[in-house]
Amino acid sequence: MSPPFPARYWHRRSDGRVVCDLCPQGCALAPGHTGRCGVRRATEQGLQLLVYGQASGLSVDPIEKKPLLHFLPGSAVLSFGTAGCNLSCCFCQNAALSRGRPEAVAHQRATPAQIARAARDLGCRSVAFTYNEPLVFLEYAIDVAAACHEQGLLTVAVTAGQVNAAPRAEFFRHMDAANVDLKALDERFYRDLCGGSLAAVLETLAYLHDETKVWLEVTHLVIPGENDAPADLARLSQWVLDHLGPTVPLHFSAFHPDADLWHRPPTPPVTLRQARATARTLGVRHAYTGNVADDEGSSTWCHACGTLLIGRRGFLVTSWALGPGGQCPTCGTPCAGCFDARPGTWGGSRRSIQLADHA
Repeated sequence: MSPPFPARYWHRRSDGRVVCDLCPQGCALAPGHTGRCGVRRATEQGLQLLVYGQASGLSVDPIEKKPLLHFLPGSAVLSFGTAGCNLSCCFCQNAALSRGRPEAVAHQRATPAQIARAARDLGCRSVAFTYNEPLVFLEYAIDVAAACHEQGLLTVAVTAGQVNAAPRAEFFRHMDAANVDLKALDERFYRDLCGGSLAAVLETLAYLHDETKVWLEVTHLVIPGENDAPADLARLSQWVLDHLGPTVPLHFSAFHPDADLWHRPPTPPVTLRQARATARTLGVRHAYTGNVADDEGSSTWCHACGTLLIGRRGFLVTSWALGPGGQCPTCGTPCAGCFDARPGTWGGSRRSIQLADHA
């Protein structure tokens, strides 16, 4: 386990407890106690981050796996996480990391410079903070992001968006793209199934769209019997359209039985296809299905004339028709996103790495 690192965003109460100001949980901690995230601990001196320099799950992925479909398609991204999360989702599909204790989660010692050099050496275009909630290791993620930018690499946050205003601004100042998980448009769902707050997520989404240049995509995990009612899916799509606009990609992702919802069935593909169709009818230009085999639902189409712009099979880019400026070759309509003139060639594979091989 790495040495504790001084954490930011806290204050001390009159009774001596340290209050973490990172997220809406507002954990008030006596010295020696750890917050709900499991990785921010109070001491007599203040607050410590327990996972600085502890990278778990280091691997090179296709950027489409994040999922980001309008951000450097086909390119390779170096992905990693740590331990911990400030939510307690009963359906978490990365529970080994999000619920794991820092000392028990397998990891590599990884300085920010080592991660950036490895990403550069492996031909990655970006580095992603993913697998668990990156906001809980904010100090580490920001330092890695700075090292990546020095190497000409971009940065990606895959996040649930549970964060307070000041750390939100600092964190996303260092990010180039984000996929935010909007779990439901229902406070009860967030309270009872996630131990969190919908309001904080909506604030993060609005902030990213209105006040930053971060490329934004949104994912909604569709869980049978919990958030899959057609009216709820339509309401969520309408919120995205009204508050984020028609160009923000919206991903409807399939649930697979896991964690405490192991008894729930997987999401039927037809549910995802119907949600995508509803979103497109409402005016969301780029709605996708994920975690299922659906070439049409994972491909990018011109919203103006229907031309296939980027064909995909799973995480693999199979065809490319975008013009050099990201426009439709048939009608000239621009497609929103961050595109190179040609797609990357990484493919759909995942490759685990050891930093010792890239020292």
